[in-house]
Amino acid sequence: MPKVKVNAIQMYYEVKGEGFPLLMINGMSDNLDCWNPCLTGALSKKFKMILFDNRGAGRTDVSDREYTIKLFADDTAGLMGALGISRAHILGLSMGGMVAQELAINYPEKVSKLVLCSTGSQWSPNKETSRIVLAMDRGCSIKELAEIYLSFPFVNDYPLDYVRRDPTVVNVFTADFVKENPESVNFYYKRFREHMISEEASRRQFSAVKRCNTQGRLRQIRAPTLVLHGKKDFVFPPENGSNLAKAIPNARLVLFEQSAHYLAEEIEEVTKVITEFLL
Repeated sequence: MPKVKVNAIQMYYEVKGEGFPLLMINGMSDNLDCWNPCLTGALSKKFKMILFDNRGAGRTDVSDREYTIKLFADDTAGLMGALGISRAHILGLSMGGMVAQELAINYPEKVSKLVLCSTGSQWSPNKETSRIVLAMDRGCSIKELAEIYLSFPFVNDYPLDYVRRDPTVVNVFTADFVKENPESVNFYYKRFREHMISEEASRRQFSAVKRCNTQGRLRQIRAPTLVLHGKKDFVFPPENGSNLAKAIPNARLVLFEQSAHYLAEEIEEVTKVITEFLL
């Protein structure tokens, strides 16, 4: 398996396709296999796509250092250096979008174009997500987490077996998508579980997300920036995308009417918009 030493850890990565480099930065707890295959399949035909597992996730080492979004950005820059990539397009989803912001701020010479998906300059939980955070912080079980989700009225629209088995399905897909695309949902969770992050590493990544705040530094980003956000995003409500686009000089915002956090509901249009922006 391809690994390279970066910042005292072994980072797992994969390279697909040829062309100008495109780094894809995962969301919290995900491994590189969790990317939507429609998106990666299309992008790998146009670019040299580099996928990797963030510190603590998938097949990359955990390490004992305190996790921060800046540390993840340093890891990403280090990976680029180790692979001989001086400059690349950067695409980040959720926590990966936070990492991408830090990378563009601290390593501007490495970022050609920037794509920020379903993310924000900081994470501000609403009433519902605050209950989830408190439960996760105390180390609740999957069963306990499912019961919290099931107490939210809107969750009644989801197939209850999914919520009980994988309660975070509510975070990343709409209820209609889960009902109409069970194969896609099952595929995602199968890939997630094959290289599942530990509870400790997940908590440490989450702690980094909660402490992140780039808002006052976004004006420093000089790379052409595309901000994508689903209007049905539960994790980062769409105003986060609007705020990013307003703060980053000359950023372009595209909202997707039917999409939740992973933008899976309109992935073909998402792919088209990203491809056109990067070419």
